[in-house]
Amino acid sequence: MNLESRFSHKSLKSEVVDYLKEQIFLENYVGGDRIVETNVADELDISRAPVREAIKELESQGLVENVPRKGTFVVEFNQDEIQELFDIRVMLEERVFKILIEEELLEEKDYEYLEELVEEMVKIAESDKDKNEKIMLVNKRDMKFHSYLWSKSNSKWTNRILTTLYYQLQLAMIIDAKKEENLKEASLKHKDILKCLKEESVKKTKEAVIDHIKTLSEVV
Repeated sequence: MNLESRFSHKSLKSEVVDYLKEQIFLENYVGGDRIVETNVADELDISRAPVREAIKELESQGLVENVPRKGTFVVEFNQDEIQELFDIRVMLEERVFKILIEEELLEEKDYEYLEELVEEMVKIAESDKDKNEKIMLVNKRDMKFHSYLWSKSNSKWTNRILTTLYYQLQLAMIIDAKKEENLKEASLKHKDILKCLKEESVKKTKEAVIDHIKTLSEVV
């Protein structure tokens, strides 16, 4: 695979970032695995420079960590750490919901967009695609759903913290989604979130998000 011939419209570094991220999310690289720069460069038939730059970006996103004199490794989350990430998310999102409701920042067009994302998630969950592919596609829309709400709150620091945690949350959600038997049920939980937002209840919206996370965290 030669990325230089396949992708001329984006920077090579960005393409390597996307490639490695996908490998991590698909668990072709799992937590604790070492990412060897030369191996990736050989696999993609490119020079080492864009791979080195891509790995640095993944480190800034919290998906890999550099251990001095040992190398670069995929971050490893245990269940307690995943739960901690979800707890932080719930606390911050509660503030987002409070702002959205109290300042009436969501319009009908916003609800329409978010409902479309939920419908897309459900359709993907019901499709005959490979389970890993379905998880990846649903997760992308799940993150779009929540990050859209973050951005609509116009809350500078809350949004910045959540955005900083974006990729760690994405990875944690994918790890837990792989344990979820009913991806459609997890997708439909977003309808409850929207219903509670429309009812202008911060408490119920928070409870709906917690219920969604519990569905994702359910080990089958």
